[in-house]
Amino acid sequence: MDYKKYISEKIKLDGVTQEEVYATIALPPNSEMGDYALPCFKFAKILRKSPISIAEELKNAYQTDGVVSEVSAVNGYLNFKVNKSGLAEGVIGRILKEGDRYGSSDTGVGKTICIDYSSVNIAKPFHIGHLSTTVIGGALYKIYKFLGYNVVGINHLGDYGTQFGKLISAYKRWGVREEVEKGGIHAINDLYVRFNNEADEAMQEEARENFRLIENGDKEANALFDWFKSLTLNYVKSIYDKLNITFDSYAGERFYTDKMQPVIDELREKNLLKESEGAQIVDLEPYGMPPCLILRSDGASLYATRDLAAALYRKKTYDFYKCLYVVAYQQNLHFKQIFKVLELMGKDWAKDLVHVAYGMVSLEDGAMSTRKGKVVWLEDVISKCIEKAYAVIDEKNPELENKKQTAETVGLGAVIFSALYNNKIKDIVFSYDKVLSFEGETSVYVQYTCARANSVLLKSGNLTFDYGNYAPNAQESEVVKELAAFPDALLNAAEKYEPSYVARYAVNLAQKYNKFYIDCKILTAEGDAKAFRLALTKATLQTLKNALSVLGIGVPEKM
Repeated sequence: MDYKKYISEKIKLDGVTQEEVYATIALPPNSEMGDYALPCFKFAKILRKSPISIAEELKNAYQTDGVVSEVSAVNGYLNFKVNKSGLAEGVIGRILKEGDRYGSSDTGVGKTICIDYSSVNIAKPFHIGHLSTTVIGGALYKIYKFLGYNVVGINHLGDYGTQFGKLISAYKRWGVREEVEKGGIHAINDLYVRFNNEADEAMQEEARENFRLIENGDKEANALFDWFKSLTLNYVKSIYDKLNITFDSYAGERFYTDKMQPVIDELREKNLLKESEGAQIVDLEPYGMPPCLILRSDGASLYATRDLAAALYRKKTYDFYKCLYVVAYQQNLHFKQIFKVLELMGKDWAKDLVHVAYGMVSLEDGAMSTRKGKVVWLEDVISKCIEKAYAVIDEKNPELENKKQTAETVGLGAVIFSALYNNKIKDIVFSYDKVLSFEGETSVYVQYTCARANSVLLKSGNLTFDYGNYAPNAQESEVVKELAAFPDALLNAAEKYEPSYVARYAVNLAQKYNKFYIDCKILTAEGDAKAFRLALTKATLQTLKNALSVLGIGVPEKM
């Protein structure tokens, strides 16, 4: 049974829909107050009454029954206590029945969400700064899929600009094809860094000319560019495979080359384009923003021009419900400008564009990427995490089979979880020791809880889960209520574009299960108590697996 739905259907408020009541019901911070709570504060303005009086009136009107046994009103909260046996039976029964679909829904059926994330630059390796956009976007992709949406993952490749002219100049000067093929993306990057370090004005002009050759369709220049692109995509796809990341489109900046002129023409037709010092701009000063630069004085397009073309193309192609841009917070102004220009163009769907901003990532020594070749490669962070995971696992369980595979699952999970656990806007200081801790708020802790639960089930030899009308104790009820909250965690993550709701949920559930595991006998219990506790363990394992799965994290059977 969906207890939130059951409760919300019996609450009537003028001007408030059942869906709004349902969405407001939550777990109270103190379980002694009740199993569910309805904060009445958001209804005060609508009803023109205090939250306290609203809660009191609702309490007096609510009829308790065999499902909801007690209702109380406390400081603007309407608290509900439900039949513990019925709650446990309903929640556990649903999880065991739905399995790896528990938490999924049809909320998004018929709606398309585009997610622009990761957006790698051609000819440049991944550095640690790419971690957040990649795994936040990847988690949102999986969460929306799980909730029934049609999701389009877009890798808006950075494949346009003078830097490719520089790369061609560098390759022609110092490159050897066999060495570049062997060295791959890093060999290309070394050439690019060398060019930037050594280039004089004549070399810079040569680079600009090489880029013009690409734009004008020169066969040799474009063949080199396509080769660089191929080497880059082979490299990044190997990392995406490790991180369990999916894309449906690799349409990058270059894809919109022939789609920018119609945007410029429309801006001009609608009298939005103005000349400023030879450049073409959209004046946004009346809206508290600097002008949005559309064309430079030499006629060259800019990021804004291509992003406007991309937004129009995506709306026409996918007719999206929402289009998300998972890009660092430094681009806040850029996206405000883009969204405002589209609004001024009369695109009513501009309101459906969302900048999902995130903070920066650095290592404990402060190392981050720079433009001078001093970078921390993401692949090196992943490899080091897997190596350290292997060492920890080998020390804790030297007899474990498949240690290498387990270490990879644990190490990759630790990298992903590190960027998902905290609110996405926070800056992250990545610590190998912290992310690989078996204790604390880590994926390793959650994975270890899964291995513990799996061990209990393997040892039990009895998975019938027939526990009659068993009445759960306090620790068991805490786990049951947390299990019931998983669908809400997913919906909150989707609504707020915040995968941390799911990551934190997984840690909370693991903590409550481990407290139950320590306080309550499972394998040595008898009768209905044993059957119930095994069922609770199975339901917990399944829910933790589902939570980690939508974050892109695997679960080893043993650790």
